[in-house]
Amino acid sequence: MAVDEVDGTLAAMGARLRAAREQHGATLVGVSCATGISPSTLSRIETGRRKPTLEVLLRLAKDYGVSLDELCGTAPAPAAEPRTPPRGFGDDKAVLPLTQYVGGLHAHKHVLPAVVEPPGRPRQVSHEGYEWLCVLYGRLWLALGNQDLVLTAGDVAEFDTRTPHGVANAGSTGPVEYLIMFGPQGERLRLRTPQAAGRGTGGRRAGQ
Repeated sequence: MAVDEVDGTLAAMGARLRAAREQHGATLVGVSCATGISPSTLSRIETGRRKPTLEVLLRLAKDYGVSLDELCGTAPAPAAEPRTPPRGFGDDKAVLPLTQYVGGLHAHKHVLPAVVEPPGRPRQVSHEGYEWLCVLYGRLWLALGNQDLVLTAGDVAEFDTRTPHGVANAGSTGPVEYLIMFGPQGERLRLRTPQAAGRGTGGRRAGQ
C-alpha cells in the first residue's frame, strides 16, 4: 500500500469506526465494557484526535463481528448479488471521507439506503464536538434531543453533538445523501458573508 493510501486509510479510520459502532447498535460505554478500552480513548479515536493501535483495532473488529480489512475499509468488494432492500437505518450506511488528514474539522458524505417501511425513531447518541449537516438528496429524519425534524435537499442543521441525536431515512422513494462537517473539539464553521434577512436553518417537524 502506497504512503498516500496509508494516510487516506488512517484519515478515514475514525469515521469508519464510528459508523461500525453505530451499525452494531452500541454506545461508547458499551464498547468500553466489552473491549476494556476507555470511552475517552474510543471517542478520541472516532474523532481523529488519536490513531488506533493494532491491538485496539483487533479488539474492536472482534466486538463488532467484522474482519480487520472490513474495519479498515481495505477488504475487496464482494461480488454483486440480488438482495432485498434494507428495512431500516444502519443496514448499509455508506460513509465517504472528504478530508485526508487527522485532526481539525472532518468532512464526510453519508448515504442512507432506501427503506421499505417507515423506520422507528432514530437511535440517538451523544459525544463531544459540533456538527454541521446539509441534505443533498432525499428526506432525512433528524432526531435532535426532543425535536423531530425532516430535512430535504438544501436544508441545513447545525448542533452541539453533546445533544442526543440520530438520523434515519424519512422517505420510501429512495436513498438519502447528506454532507457532514464535524469538529471534534467543538469547532464551528465561521460565516464570512452576511445572512439575508428571514433566511435560516431549514427543517420540518417529522410527519409534515
